[in-house]
Amino acid sequence: MGLTAIEAKSGGELKGPPRWVLRSGRIVVLLTLVGLAPGARCLQSPLVSPISTMVAASPKVPEAGVPSGQSVSEQPSPGPARPSAGSEQQLRGPEQTSPGGVHGSVVSRDGAVYEGVHVELAETDSPTMPVRAVTSDGNGRFNFTDVPPGPFKLTFSSNGFAGQVVSGVLHAGESYEVPAVVLLVASATNEVRVTATQQEIALEQFREEEKQRVLGVIPNFYVTYVPNAPPLTSKQKFSLAWKTSVDPVNFVLTGVVAGIEQGNDTFSGYGQGAQGYAKRYAAVYADGFIGTLIGGAILPSLLKQDPRYFYKGTGTIQSRALYAMAMSVICKGDNGHWQPNYSGIIGGLAAGGISNLYYPAKDRNGLGLTFENALIGIAGGAAENLVQEFIIRKLTPHVPDYGAAKK
Repeated sequence: MGLTAIEAKSGGELKGPPRWVLRSGRIVVLLTLVGLAPGARCLQSPLVSPISTMVAASPKVPEAGVPSGQSVSEQPSPGPARPSAGSEQQLRGPEQTSPGGVHGSVVSRDGAVYEGVHVELAETDSPTMPVRAVTSDGNGRFNFTDVPPGPFKLTFSSNGFAGQVVSGVLHAGESYEVPAVVLLVASATNEVRVTATQQEIALEQFREEEKQRVLGVIPNFYVTYVPNAPPLTSKQKFSLAWKTSVDPVNFVLTGVVAGIEQGNDTFSGYGQGAQGYAKRYAAVYADGFIGTLIGGAILPSLLKQDPRYFYKGTGTIQSRALYAMAMSVICKGDNGHWQPNYSGIIGGLAAGGISNLYYPAKDRNGLGLTFENALIGIAGGAAENLVQEFIIRKLTPHVPDYGAAKK
C-alpha cells in the first residue's frame, strides 16, 4: 500500500532510492518486528522518508521488554537523573573541592609576636561542622590545613587581650595568608571596694591637708575641703598643731607681727630696740603656740572635737557667711554632730590667762585681759573663717576636687 501510494504520487515513476534499498528496508523492519535482528535498528536511521511512511503504516507490535499494550513512546519519562550524595563531589570536579590552607600571624601594636593565642576556625556555610582550634607558635604563627573551600571565620582570644574576629573566603586549593592580626590589651573596669578604716582614710586626707598652702607658701592646714571628712585621731591633732607651730613661714609671720607692734609701740613695757623686739617676738609666738596647742590638740583630744574648719562652698553668699562666722563658736564633734566649740573657747581663755605671765606688768589686767583676749580670739576666728570660705581656696593651688566642696 505504501509503495503504490508513493508511485502514484510520483506519476508512476519512482523517484528516490533504488528498489533494492526498499526491499532491504522491508527485511530490516520485518526482522526488527519479530525480534530476530535487534541490532539492525541502526540501519533504519539512514532510510529516507518513504521507509518511515511504511513503518508508520505497519501494525504496532509490542517490543521485547515492553509490557503489552504500552509502546516505547508511551513509557514514562524517567526525568533527569539525580546524582547521589556520594557522587556530588565527583560531579563538581576535583578542581572545585580541593582543600586549602589558612595561616597567618598574631602581633602586638608594636609588631611583637604573640605566642599561645587561641585561634578558632569555623566554616560559615557549614555551621554544623566542628570548630577547629590551634594556638600560635613561638613566632606568633598559626596554621590550618585541609580546609574546605568557602567562607570562614577566625576568632582570636587570649587572657588580658580584646578578642578579634577575621573573616575570609577560601578558594579551592588556595593557601590563604591572613593579614597580621593585631591583639590589643583589653580595657578593664575594676570595681574597688574600700575597706580601709576611718583612721586610714583620715590619714590620707590629713596628708593632703599638710600640703595646703596659700599662694603655695603660707600654711593652711586647719581647713578641710572634704564633705563629711572622718575625724582626726589624737595623734593627728597633735601632729597638725606641731607642724603648724614649727613651720618656717610661721616664724616669718611672727616676726612681721612683732615688727608692727614694735613700730606702734604696742606693749610699751617691752621697750624698744632689739631687746624690745625680741620680747614682742617671743610673746607673739607664745600666744600662737599656746593657743594652737591647747585649742587645736589638747582640748580637742580630751573633748572629742575636730579643730578644723569645714569648708562649705555651696549655697548663697549670706548662708555661707553666717556658716563661717558660726564656726568660730561651734565645731563638729568626732561623732559627726555639730556642738559648741568648747575647745576653741576654753583654749582662747587658757591662752589669755597664760599670756599674763609674760606680758608687761602694766599691760596685765588680770581676768579682764583674759576674757578680752578670748573675745578678740573669737572675733578673729570669725574673720578668718570668712576669708577661708570666700578667698583662701581660690589662692590655694592643688586642692583635690572632693565633689560637694566647690569653689
